[in-house]
This record gives sequence, C-alpha cells and structure tokens, in this order.
Amino acid sequence: MVIEVDRLGKTFGDTEVLRGVSLSVAPGEFLAIVGPSGSGKSTLLYCMSGLEPATSGSVRILGTTLGTLSRGGLAELRRDHLGFVFQSYNLIPSLTARDNVALPARLARRGISGADIDRALAEVGLADRADARPSALSGGQQQRVAIARALALRPDVLFADEPTGALDTTAGEQVLDLIGKVVADGRSVVMVTHDLRAAARADRVLVLRDGVVHRELDHPDAAAIFTAMGD
Repeated sequence: MVIEVDRLGKTFGDTEVLRGVSLSVAPGEFLAIVGPSGSGKSTLLYCMSGLEPATSGSVRILGTTLGTLSRGGLAELRRDHLGFVFQSYNLIPSLTARDNVALPARLARRGISGADIDRALAEVGLADRADARPSALSGGQQQRVAIARALALRPDVLFADEPTGALDTTAGEQVLDLIGKVVADGRSVVMVTHDLRAAARADRVLVLRDGVVHRELDHPDAAAIFTAMGD
C-alpha cells in the first residue's frame, strides 16, 4: 500500500475531530473523502499527508511512519514524494506561470529543467500561458497552474483539498480530468470534496461523519454517495 492509516485520532483542545480512523490507499488508486462540514475530512487529509500531526494512531507513506520522522525528514518526504493542490491556488502573484511551477523545486534546491516545466504546463493545457502572471489567468487556469506545479516533480501521491471548490462547472471538470490522468499514470490521489459529482470520479469513496468512517463505497455514482451520506 502507498498509504496506511491506523486508528488515527486528532484532538484540538477539548474537541475530538478524528476518532480512530483506519484506511489504506493502493498504488494508482483514486480515493475521495466526503462528509458534512465539521466531519473531519480536511483534518484527515492534513494528518495523512504530514501537514498536521496526529494526536494518536499512525500514518505510513511508502513504508515510512510519519511519526518517526524529524521535522526535516518529514519535509523531505513531502518534497520528494507528495504533491498538494488546494482550493486556494497559492500562486505567487509576481511570478509567471512558468516560475510558479518551478518554485518548489528551486526552494528545495532540486534541479528542474525548462523542459520539465514546459511539459508540466503542456499537460494542463497552458503551454501558451507560461509567461502570464496569475492576475491574467482565470480561476480555472490558476488551478491548472497549481496542478502543474504539484505534478512537475512527479509525486507518488497527490493530495487535493476541495480542488474544484472555487471553480465553475466547466473549469471544475477540466481539473478533475487532469486529476484522473494522474491516476492513469499509476500514481495515487487522495481528494477531499463536497462535490458529489467530483467524488463519483474516484475508485473508492469514504463517507466521514463525526470523525469516523461512516460508509465506504466502491465506484459509486453521485446518487449513491448522496444516499450514503444521509443514511
């Protein structure tokens, strides 16, 4: 398994957000996590990816237990093996699309060629917008730049938190198509979303409720996910 989560718990003050969540993600699998607001789905993604420390339980990524890593080791794991896409695009306004894509590699002092950057932008259909700054791009285009940035270093796992949340239907479908290509390339995706049509693109859907896995669905359609959330 690429990811193994065992009895994961997370508490903020007196509030127990995650309560003994266990799950796994296989190579090349697309896992979607859905649930009502406050169910803990974004917290689960952050703990799974090492962006937030768990209170209890464990997470293993590519055979490495996150809790055993130093701060530097955790940063190295994220840098070398994980990609992230968020609802907020987190692009640097003063940089071009090309420079935004290159930035993580340069900050990590990892070599990335101009050809790799151009390939990443071409994969998201923005080869002709490489010199544009974020202010000159639509929301959908900015999200595609963010995806190109995440994919430029070919991560083993892509974590996506509400990647279509700020987009219209057409732009959202384009972004989901790109995420689907990540899976087709043999890499794994973990996506948190409130959009049931987006979740229906996944191989497997977990319905989270009150910090626990309420239901698990294989290749469901949006109607089946809606029903499972209401059960």
